[in-house]
Amino acid sequence: MTLQLRIYVPPHPLIKHWLAVARDAATPSVLFRSAMTELGRWLTYEATREWLPTQETTVESPLASCPATFIDPEMPLAVVPILRAGLGLLEGAQTLLPLASIYHLGLVRNEETLQPSCYLNRLPEKFDPQTRVLITDPMLATGGSMMAAMAELTRRGVDPTLTRIVCVVAAPPALQKLSAAYPGLIIYTATIDETVNDQGYIVPGLGDAGDRIFGT
Repeated sequence: MTLQLRIYVPPHPLIKHWLAVARDAATPSVLFRSAMTELGRWLTYEATREWLPTQETTVESPLASCPATFIDPEMPLAVVPILRAGLGLLEGAQTLLPLASIYHLGLVRNEETLQPSCYLNRLPEKFDPQTRVLITDPMLATGGSMMAAMAELTRRGVDPTLTRIVCVVAAPPALQKLSAAYPGLIIYTATIDETVNDQGYIVPGLGDAGDRIFGT
């Protein structure tokens, strides 16, 4: 079976609501951060559907024994926020994945060349090949930062088919690059916009998500 990049835009009304809040240029930084937290939470909820490993067992209810399903605590799980804007989605993701290991990866884009460079890398030298990895980054615009992140992760043993990307807005240039390089990936996003401008920003997008999250 040929692998193909899959992109999901969940129709949940809470995702639509918080996307609208984040889109609005009049939204103050404190409310924008809340929108990112909520989008991180609800998009992670959707991304983990049929992805988290489970184990079947039996428990004793107050009245009788019954079958039960638990998340498998032995299966490694990691969240990788792409700094700095990916931190905005991290809090919401962590509420659903409290036992996941958090590995920070800092990437900055040159505003002239639009090429990313790494300024912080806290990834382990080697991941267990069964590790589920959730990557958070609000914007998939040109795709440069996510391509760099995926290169670092796969070099350390991460399986793209066990990887999920959570973003708020995606655009065709990034999706096309990721599809060609990592067809087993699955992406969850609140929306897909059609255009990336000459400065590498998605239009209409969110603006600079990092600046809006941190009020800079």
